[in-house]
Amino acid sequence: MKYSLFIGRWQPWHKGHRWLIDQRLNSGFNVCIAIRETAQDNSNPFTPEEVKNNIEKELFDLVESKRVKVITIPDLESVNYGRGGGYDIIEHVPPSDIGKISATEIRKNMSK
Repeated sequence: MKYSLFIGRWQPWHKGHRWLIDQRLNSGFNVCIAIRETAQDNSNPFTPEEVKNNIEKELFDLVESKRVKVITIPDLESVNYGRGGGYDIIEHVPPSDIGKISATEIRKNMSK
């Protein structure tokens, strides 16, 4: 089974993230959400395990049906690819109401 890969910190998961993966799900593709294993700090208040549990809870039906797979990966320095890798590189540009969502602002409000 093939998946469209999305790499991120997902700190925290929000409706902008959901919009992003829905672009592929709504086109009939499965999605793999890769959580970078970052150290906890102000920008990463949740452990990778907490992020994974939160996403799997939010997307329970999609995970159960195997439309979505959630994994953790080492923190990345870069993403690289060679020619003829057998996959596409796709950028999804959100509408302005989704694009203005800020995880930084969400984290600030969580600490209040």
